[in-house]
Amino acid sequence: MLNPKHADGRHTLSMTSNPSTLRYTALAIVLHWLLALMIVASFGVGLYMSDLPISPTRLKLYNWHKWAGVTILALSGLRLLWRLTHRPPAAAPGWQAGIAQATHGLLYALFFVVPLLGWAYSSAAGFPVVWFGLLQLPDFVPVDKLLAEAIKPWHERSAMMMAGLVLLHLAGAAKHQWLDRDRLIQRMLPGRS
Repeated sequence: MLNPKHADGRHTLSMTSNPSTLRYTALAIVLHWLLALMIVASFGVGLYMSDLPISPTRLKLYNWHKWAGVTILALSGLRLLWRLTHRPPAAAPGWQAGIAQATHGLLYALFFVVPLLGWAYSSAAGFPVVWFGLLQLPDFVPVDKLLAEAIKPWHERSAMMMAGLVLLHLAGAAKHQWLDRDRLIQRMLPGRS
């Protein structure tokens, strides 16, 4: 719900109307921020570890990166299920809604594509994914070094695409917070607004 435009043309969200329609659910907020932190950390570790020489540190980071990827995949499944069964708050006005919907749709797709490509790459390279050192996941594809070399750049490119979309998402949130001052960001912040 939007309040009428201010004299300068900006809309503001009515935070006194029906708050349940203006905020995401507590679980959606927790999943959003948990996945955000995990994705940013996993991306940073992925960039850092790729230039390291073979060493125990590199192997540990690769394992952590794979654990994070599997966890991101599982949490993304939960987040998608929650999103499909719980209506989100009203979208931003006009053309912004289309951009937000496209960005969110691509992000959701990449929440699955990036870790699945990483799992496929690891399997094809002959390195099983053992989640937290406890649960060995089945190989996603058969061991095939040529296939691994073909998959690796797709994992990297899709991760870069996700990073670009995250930056676009952040730019949209910043626009709403500091330019529009419409309090749209309050919908996803923890706590009461």
